[in-house]
Amino acid sequence: MRRQRCRHGRADAARSAGDDRHAVGQRCRRVHVRSNRISRVSIVAILGAGTLGGAIAHKIASRGRFNAVRLIDPAAGIAAGKALDIQQSAAVERFGTRVTAHGDLDAAAGADMAVLADASESGDTGERDGADAAVDTLRRLHRFNRRAVIVCAGAPHRPVVERAVAELGIPRRQVIGAAPAALQSALRAIVALELRCPPADVSLAVLGRPPERPVVPWSEATARGYALRHLLDVAAFARLQAKVPLVWPPGPYTLASATARVCETAAGQAGMKGLACYAVLDGEMGARGIAAAVTVELGGGGVTRIVEPALTGRELVELETALSGS
Repeated sequence: MRRQRCRHGRADAARSAGDDRHAVGQRCRRVHVRSNRISRVSIVAILGAGTLGGAIAHKIASRGRFNAVRLIDPAAGIAAGKALDIQQSAAVERFGTRVTAHGDLDAAAGADMAVLADASESGDTGERDGADAAVDTLRRLHRFNRRAVIVCAGAPHRPVVERAVAELGIPRRQVIGAAPAALQSALRAIVALELRCPPADVSLAVLGRPPERPVVPWSEATARGYALRHLLDVAAFARLQAKVPLVWPPGPYTLASATARVCETAAGQAGMKGLACYAVLDGEMGARGIAAAVTVELGGGGVTRIVEPALTGRELVELETALSGS
């Protein structure tokens, strides 16, 4: 066996130049195949280097689906420290995404995706003031980057999605909120605990206007392909329903994971279906001009379709009430 390995595996003077070129060609082809995960030059700009912004930058970089992540924050030193920390973890986590830090918003020029996160020095501003600041950031962004898909990552960003379309005139397909996907993930985990199965085996939708008016159509929820109504009794459903408001707001790691998935799906890098996102409705489900949690299909340019669910009579009333705001 040793002689056989030497005979077939040696790289000495007896190997011809043509064989060497063939081996190099094989290595090049292998590298090329690995790089096919990224189909084109793709850049994500993350607006805000706070706790959420840093978590999103790390999650997107570590998954290796984009070429570059630009972490942008007026506190450039904080952004630089987090970007360096993430970049230094690349050798351990084995990713090649380049992470850079910037202090000016114009660094988002040319980005394919723009993620609205949290500033590193956001302070104790109220929700309205925070929404005003977020909308102003998107206004400035839209002046020099009109093609980027905007993902609002924060839990309180539903009004920002709504105002970005109504006040800034950004096409509704280009502005989405990722918080419902994080809530969807949290609820799948709770159901999995109840059934003692992996969360990935659970499928459910999140609709309405969380956190005030979330609607979970339990009639369509499944686990391992079986309807939950066949797996859980009435008491178990009551327990699950009572836990829905308790998992809001989602934490930064859940929000970061959901945002990464939304970005990848919208950029065509991952084919995840059934994502719940904030999107502005234009006649769907009888509502117009409001942002709501809905199941969306994402593709190049953002939202390609809003999926209207099959609901029971009771769930339909709950959704209509949630969308009417009454």
